[in-house]
Amino acid sequence: QPSHILTVGTGVDGTKQRCGSTVSFHNIQYKVQQQSGFLCKRKILSKEILVDLNGIMRPGLNAILGPTGNVVMGTLTVRENLRFSAALRLHVSVPQVEKEARVNHLIKELGLTEVADSKVGTQMTRGISGGERKRTNIGMELIIDPAVLFLDEPTTGLDASTANSVLLLLKRMASHGRTIIMSIHQPRYSIYRLFDTLTLLVGGKMVYHGPAPNALEYFANIGYACEAHNNPADFFLDVINGDFTATAMTKVNTDDLDFKELSSSRQSIEERLVDEYRNSGYSSNTRAELERIVKDKRCGSLPKSRTITYNSSFFHQLRWVLHRTFQNLMLNPQTSVAQLGVNVFLALIVGAIFFGVKDDQSGIQNRMGALFFITTNQCFSTVSAAELFITERKLFVHEYISGYYRVSVYFLSKILSDIALRTVTSVIFSCVVYFLIGLKSTAEAFFVFMLTVTLVAYTATAMTMAISADQSVVALANILMTITFVFMMIFSGLLVNLPSTKDWLAWLKYFSIPRYGLAALKINEFVGLRFCEEVVIRNSNICTGEQYLEYLGIDYTCWGLWENHVALTVMMIIFLIIAYLKLRFIKKFT
Repeated sequence: QPSHILTVGTGVDGTKQRCGSTVSFHNIQYKVQQQSGFLCKRKILSKEILVDLNGIMRPGLNAILGPTGNVVMGTLTVRENLRFSAALRLHVSVPQVEKEARVNHLIKELGLTEVADSKVGTQMTRGISGGERKRTNIGMELIIDPAVLFLDEPTTGLDASTANSVLLLLKRMASHGRTIIMSIHQPRYSIYRLFDTLTLLVGGKMVYHGPAPNALEYFANIGYACEAHNNPADFFLDVINGDFTATAMTKVNTDDLDFKELSSSRQSIEERLVDEYRNSGYSSNTRAELERIVKDKRCGSLPKSRTITYNSSFFHQLRWVLHRTFQNLMLNPQTSVAQLGVNVFLALIVGAIFFGVKDDQSGIQNRMGALFFITTNQCFSTVSAAELFITERKLFVHEYISGYYRVSVYFLSKILSDIALRTVTSVIFSCVVYFLIGLKSTAEAFFVFMLTVTLVAYTATAMTMAISADQSVVALANILMTITFVFMMIFSGLLVNLPSTKDWLAWLKYFSIPRYGLAALKINEFVGLRFCEEVVIRNSNICTGEQYLEYLGIDYTCWGLWENHVALTVMMIIFLIIAYLKLRFIKKFT
């Protein structure tokens, strides 16, 4: 467990006299467990990511060289994204008029007036520019007017001019007393000179933490001088990454070059940089101030780690998240219109192949083939549900830890939106295919058919969610689901005569979704049908639907029909519980 204290208190920047919040971090350590080797020779190794980090972030622009990221809902407009943030992150007691006024103020302040009602854009649809997207993302955080703002790589993917405008915006906000802490990778000099403080890490250890304008002088004093026309940010990365040519050749006194140092390991350079900083005045001053902060905080109770609070109720969150989910669904044609079109197309194909099924011996085979295809199609068509949690994983984690909504709200909104889509597609599919094939012509049989087809789609979707909830790659999730559905299809009751299955394999049929769906459809269709003209039952033919169901070992009573529906419902609930637990597990360890 990492030992750390993170405090946020009121402080003053002595040089610029700006009041605001000061963030201090104490003894930050983080380790991960990694596995190596195979089976019995597998070893678990501990890797240090962060090692004994201490520092202070005062009001201003505080830069850390780090990784990339940005997340925002692309199918919504700039204004809709800001409204969503305001609705869920501002307290419910704040009037709607005030929320709207804050949204309009941010749009104006961030220079987004001209694109306020334009969609942000996705991979499939064109939207606003990269810089405008970054500013929208920043605006969603500024909606609650935070004293401290954390940004993860706000300039990634932007051209030099756009990146500079974004940083000038952040600098303007920092000049009003806001503490901005951000990670950034190799900024140009015009951006670097805007930083107030700079933090450099190598191997998870701190090698500099202090005023950004003093960083070049500090490195020059320990033997690493930056050339006159070199970008300081690039120079620092060369030093901490052990670029021997860039570091050794820029010594203050080139006559004293130690050629043994040119062949020294990167590890020795890291150790030297860490030791130099540990013995520097910046480190000692930081430790002294941190000790004072800890002493002042002794009497106070420390907050629980990773505690997330919400400013709105469960149902308020559900209303807004559900509205956004449905809106995103409708604005994504590949997930709504395309699925509907594919289902209608398949219904027409199946209806054409099995058109006008007859009540004779061929009708038994054709009915079985049609019902088997319908059940299997309902299972495999739900593979698209795998993208529900995978494609929005980063967005979900970001919004959850930012206090937008509860995990249960996000999960329930996804379930309800997907159920709506599955219901519409299943009903339309049933209406087309049922009458084209010419199945039993009674209202009761039709509605039971529609209910069964819809229930199979629900259960298969729940299983897809349970499999994909903890996956990060859609392709891998699709492979796992395909394999699972193939095994279920084998034990559905058509390819294998289930009563003749060996005992040590027979138990697999109880985990087959198509088996329950196909059995219910067969009971609904075959009961009451006759396939022979003579009343006398021939030895070579099956003349009634009941005889055929007995041959298959299916209980064709009323309870037998609803028993399969109950089994599908129970499986659906179990799969949904598994998916929900996996989602909670992901948010806990992400």
